[in-house]
Amino acid sequence: MAGSATIKHVAREAGVSVATVSRVMNKSALVAEGTRQVVLEVASRLGYTPHGAARSLITNRTSTLGVLLPDLYGEFFSEVIRGIDQTARRDGYHVIVSSSHSDQQDLESALRSMWGRVDGLILMIPDIRVAGIASQLPDGFPVVLMNCAVDTNGHDAISIANYEGAYSMVQHLIGKGHRRIAIIKGADKNHDAAERLRGYRAALRDAALPSEPDLEATGDFTESSGYEAASGLARLDPRPTAIFAFNDAMAVGALSALREARLRVPDDIAVAGFDDIPMARYVEPPLSSVHVDISALGARAATLLLAAMQHPGGRENRREIVPTALVMRRSCGS
Repeated sequence: MAGSATIKHVAREAGVSVATVSRVMNKSALVAEGTRQVVLEVASRLGYTPHGAARSLITNRTSTLGVLLPDLYGEFFSEVIRGIDQTARRDGYHVIVSSSHSDQQDLESALRSMWGRVDGLILMIPDIRVAGIASQLPDGFPVVLMNCAVDTNGHDAISIANYEGAYSMVQHLIGKGHRRIAIIKGADKNHDAAERLRGYRAALRDAALPSEPDLEATGDFTESSGYEAASGLARLDPRPTAIFAFNDAMAVGALSALREARLRVPDDIAVAGFDDIPMARYVEPPLSSVHVDISALGARAATLLLAAMQHPGGRENRREIVPTALVMRRSCGS
């Protein structure tokens, strides 16, 4: 029933009046909290969109695109938003941005808040634990999935060549003579992180090098987690000769930890990251990274969405992968 449920369906399933459902959807304070939660759960399960907003968007344009990201902190997300915004504005659209922090309730709430306010949606859900929400999107509503850990049937999708990028970086480090290559992994249950881990292990395997659990440190894509992980790796005996962080923020944290441990980069230990955010070239030493044209990723997602909005149901869904390239700087001795 996803996308076709009406307010009457929700009222009947929740055992309340239509007026009560309307008050809940309009965030009225006149509804008991217990009743509110029941109505919201039923509305989510049935895929109800208030006032038929998603269906009416086909004819009633708002000239606004919705963007839902897992977070808004850091240069990666700001660059994605910049690419989306520049492309949208060229076509006369504005952008509404929200975040879910990979939380199911936050995600559902953010989606509900956008219905009726946007003509299409760019959705990034890299956390596989909440990726199923994509299957609840209304049929026929223009959506582009970006870096999502979901079956993309029914929606356009764009993602990064995570596996290939990680494989290439590890292969390069092996070619430079490194045999003990540590990694700082990304957030748990994150699709991008899982693909980068797969690329790392494949490169070691193809070079006949063992995959050692002690060299796989835990991170969550933040600078502080990179700092903590690198501090632990620096104490290993024998110590790794290179650290590959699964994003640049963690690599920056790692540089700080190694500096405090009085280890020279790259003389004592090489460091590399992933994404090649603008800051990467300005840290000391300048950071080697797997380059992703992050702004172009956002721009291409917006282009796909605008095309889907112009031809609803009249074109095959597209799946695109943004390539990566190695950018080697002094943190790896280049």
